[in-house]
Order: sequence, then structure tokens, then C-alpha cells
Amino acid sequence: MEKFSRTTALIGDDAFEKLQNAKIALFGVGGVGSYVLEALARSGVGRIDVFDKDTVDVTNINRQIIATSKTVGQNKAEVAVQRAKEINPNIDARAFVMFYLPENSKEVNLAEYDYIIDAIDTVTAKIELIVNAQSAGVPIISSMGTGNKLDNTAFKIADIYSTKVCPLARVMRNELKKRGIKKLCVVYSEEEPKANEKVDGNRLTPASISYVPSTAGLIIAGKVIRDIIEK
Repeated sequence: MEKFSRTTALIGDDAFEKLQNAKIALFGVGGVGSYVLEALARSGVGRIDVFDKDTVDVTNINRQIIATSKTVGQNKAEVAVQRAKEINPNIDARAFVMFYLPENSKEVNLAEYDYIIDAIDTVTAKIELIVNAQSAGVPIISSMGTGNKLDNTAFKIADIYSTKVCPLARVMRNELKKRGIKKLCVVYSEEEPKANEKVDGNRLTPASISYVPSTAGLIIAGKVIRDIIEK
């Protein structure tokens, strides 16, 4: 296809065919996940299932590529899938309006995917997804914290047990160790989080800026694409 001619010029026809045949599950399409989807759709990935029950909020506009004045109030998964199809009408993209949780995780057959991407915010859901993905034998990459950070050049790929500084990674290390998970590919940053002064009731809301979660998302997409075409 002409729209992907520059991609095939870079990676070759055989590698591009692998992307077209790939089946990917993306959990969470917020600041990180929305840019993951953007990159995968523009790279010619054939099938992407998007899982998210959240709706676009006006406060998402500062960092989520699917968030605009027109999409506020709409379901994120549905908006994301529509955008993916506008990029590539041939993509098999499906929206699943659900949060992946222990009580409904059996509704999703993770074994049918070639790759799973964890861009979920909550620890409970992340752990459930990671444990089940590894049990199914499917490669998974997980995003650690991107809130309260300014240096997008600090993000890198590592095993969860090699991470440091990141508060979310610290919690995840402890919880995954309890469950016998010996390794996990993650994208994280060693930048010290900035002080968070915004309070929503009793819950601290992570501060954010446009270019930080997007960088993490693009790093994840790049890793997934390279793994698929090198397999």
C-alpha cells in the first residue's frame, strides 16, 4: 500500500507482512496508550484490540492524542479505534469498553494475541494482566509511572527488577515478586517525581505535560514493532 511505502522501504516487505499479521491487545488508551496506538496504526499493524472503560475528560487534552474538544465525554476505546481506522481503514481495530480487573479477566482470551501492552494506571489491574499474560505465554510490556515528570529523555526499557527511583515500579516489583513473576519488560524513568500540589478531594492527581507520556508510549510501540519484525 502506498501509504506505508516509506515503512516498507525501511523494514522490507517480509517484516511489514509480519506487522500486518500481528494481533495486539492494548490495555489503557490514556497519555501513554493513545500514543502507542497511534504509532502501531501508522506502522501497519493489522489487528489491535483496545480495552478501556474511561471517557475523555477535558483535563486529558494536555497529553492524550485522542482527547480534543470534540471527543470530550466519549469513550476512550471507541475514540481511539475510530482514529486508528481513519489512519488505516484496513486495520482490524476493536473497542472493548471495560476495565481489565480480577473479576472480569477471564472474559478476555489473552492467548489469542501476539503481544500485550499494559498502559493501565491501577496496580491491581496491572498485576492481574501481567500474571495472566505470562501464564498464557504471550509477550507483554508494561508502562511504569509517567506523572509528575518533565524529562522525557530519561525513559528507557529495562526489566522490572533492574528499575529504581520510580515509585510505581517499586510497588510493582514487590507485588510481582510475591506472585513468582521473575521478569517483566517495562518502560520507566529514573527522574525524581516533581512535587504534586494538585489535590482532588483526598486523592493526589498526578501532574502531567504533553511530551512525557507520549514519549513513553512511542518507546513502547517501537519495542513492540521491533520484536514482531525480528521474531
